[in-house]
Amino acid sequence: MQTSAVKLPTTEAAEQARFALRALAKVKSKKTARTLQVRPEGGAGVSVTVPRQAFELFLEILGQMANGNAVTIVPVHAELTTQQAADMLNVSRPHLIELLEAGKIGFRRVGTHRRVRVSDLLAYHERDEADRKAALDELTSEAQKLGLGY
Repeated sequence: MQTSAVKLPTTEAAEQARFALRALAKVKSKKTARTLQVRPEGGAGVSVTVPRQAFELFLEILGQMANGNAVTIVPVHAELTTQQAADMLNVSRPHLIELLEAGKIGFRRVGTHRRVRVSDLLAYHERDEADRKAALDELTSEAQKLGLGY
């Protein structure tokens, strides 16, 4: 996967994203495709219909930019290096390699290097979040039974 340098939005870009998000969020509730018209300053416009999922993704991108965050789009079939995968999970590379070798995340070898599919990484993340939530629910239940004030 080729990655470009991550660029944080400028203050001006964040403000433009905030304005666009407010304007476009009003039409978000419909569950169908959207027809958008794009018109460059002083030029003729073009109308295009985009799928609902693409429109919602666009709104998410605008929201992240409005908050000053950089956004990267990664196809689910893409393969990542172990460092890229560790960065995506916000863990160290050695910890990620432990997860790979323990069979918790699927990977393949390309020579001596490991490659991790984004779909495998996301599946692990969802399982891990579900496990964390279940453990937290169990701890909360026990605390309530023991009257610990939670």
